[in-house]
Amino acid sequence: MPKTILVVDDKPALLDLLRAALEKEGYRVYTARNGVEALDLARRHRPDLIILDIMMPEMDGYTFLQRYRREADTPVIILTAKVEPEDRVLGLELGADDYVTKPFHMRELVARVRAVLRRTERALQQQERLQLGPITLDKAQRRVWVQGREVHLTPTEFTLLATLMEHPGRVYTRGELLARLSPEAYYEGYERTVDSHIAHLRAKIEPDPKHPRYILTVYGVGYRFAPPDWIARYEQANPA
Repeated sequence: MPKTILVVDDKPALLDLLRAALEKEGYRVYTARNGVEALDLARRHRPDLIILDIMMPEMDGYTFLQRYRREADTPVIILTAKVEPEDRVLGLELGADDYVTKPFHMRELVARVRAVLRRTERALQQQERLQLGPITLDKAQRRVWVQGREVHLTPTEFTLLATLMEHPGRVYTRGELLARLSPEAYYEGYERTVDSHIAHLRAKIEPDPKHPRYILTVYGVGYRFAPPDWIARYEQANPA
């Protein structure tokens, strides 16, 4: 699926030029002539990248960037005739990812677009993959490996493990974990089913399920995943 780019500039001829160049590279392109239009299009289409002019009527680029950054972390390349260092600093402080001054070479701009999108893709991939000790969990693919060997989890087991691994060290009550499994569930009388799922999960990922080192019980409360420093100390004291 092609990446979507929103181009924002008050000059129609430049919008047409940028649209043609980016579409030639395989991107889907939306255009806006001011910050008000851009805010509406960005909210409706959630672009993968925004190319943003600064000096525009109705709502300038700085105001747009300040407002939209409260809603989304979409990467933004500022494209402007403002060349003073303080303008560049302000744009970057407001959350821009790159700053290109006019006049510019189209090949350079396209290269910067590719570079920003690559960085964003790598960051997303890192967020999607969790690594704690010998356990790797890929949220996008819904796959889990222990010591490099893939283990097959049920959807419930995967959700429990992902929840615990996202915040190692945090204690989750049984009710909180049950809410992740079934947000509409009525907790009382059902919380203990979490214990059964945890037992099955431990059997698949723990070296010794009767003496777990990763999914730890907090008696009278619930469960937590061991923090990285705990895992490291345990593995140093108990080498394989």
